[in-house]
Amino acid sequence: MDLMVEDLAAIDEQLSGRHIDLDPSGYFIIYLDREAKLIYAKHFTNVIDERGLAVDPETGKVIPARGKVERTHTTVFSARTAKELCVKIFEETQPCPVSLLDHAAYLGREFVRAEVALVTGQEYVQD
Repeated sequence: MDLMVEDLAAIDEQLSGRHIDLDPSGYFIIYLDREAKLIYAKHFTNVIDERGLAVDPETGKVIPARGKVERTHTTVFSARTAKELCVKIFEETQPCPVSLLDHAAYLGREFVRAEVALVTGQEYVQD
């Protein structure tokens, strides 16, 4: 079965809409610094409330999934490649700031997407 780029994009789009549980250890904002040729991942803590929503541990306010949020990150990780970033976060940081395997898999995919965008000059927008 030959999958075309359009088919792969459709599968990805469909899967991006599924429900996932939020990681009680926090979340990451991923971005590029093209001049420095680095991938960055800012880690933020959160608490998951009884509704399954991420809330700011300091204020108790729900953290919106879209839009600008003024919060202070706990750690900033940077690396030249997706693999280097994964090693720093998952192997060298104790305790690990990721507690769910599906979150770790998502981050790995996003780091690879960010690396490809960095190398090719394409725009990177975190999924």
